[in-house]
Amino acid sequence: MIKTPKLKKIKGYPWHEVKQSTLHGTGVFALKDIPAGTRIMEYGGKRITAEQADALFPVNPDDPFHTFFFSLQNGNVIDGGQAGNDARWINHSCNPNCETQESKKGKRVFIYALRDIQKGEELFYDYCLSIEGRLTQKRKQEYRCLCGSHQCRGTMLALKK
Repeated sequence: MIKTPKLKKIKGYPWHEVKQSTLHGTGVFALKDIPAGTRIMEYGGKRITAEQADALFPVNPDDPFHTFFFSLQNGNVIDGGQAGNDARWINHSCNPNCETQESKKGKRVFIYALRDIQKGEELFYDYCLSIEGRLTQKRKQEYRCLCGSHQCRGTMLALKK
């Protein structure tokens, strides 16, 4: 049995940095090696209702399918575009090295490492976006995935099984 060292949480010492991504725009990268299971950061932003999010959409008419919205199971939304933090810059991948987890009360979302992540590696989680209505090829293309992984499904949308 391999003993996992206890990680000390050093206040003000981030696991990440934000910089230009070769995949898509801005990205978040490991500032140092991150062990699997590490809580890297919280997804920050203003809490709004789904109706308020719908009224704000699209945020950028030139890129209407790009938002910083994170839907919560209680129906509310975290708007990372308002009072958000670095987590809003984590890009999507169909083969992610991170995952998101809601807190037990469903008011907060945290980003965790799924596996050991090497210093300098870009952080990704699977957005698993859901939209109302029929999932057409056009809709899949509107939310096109750029990850290029072998498991890529071609879209950031969650596909029905």
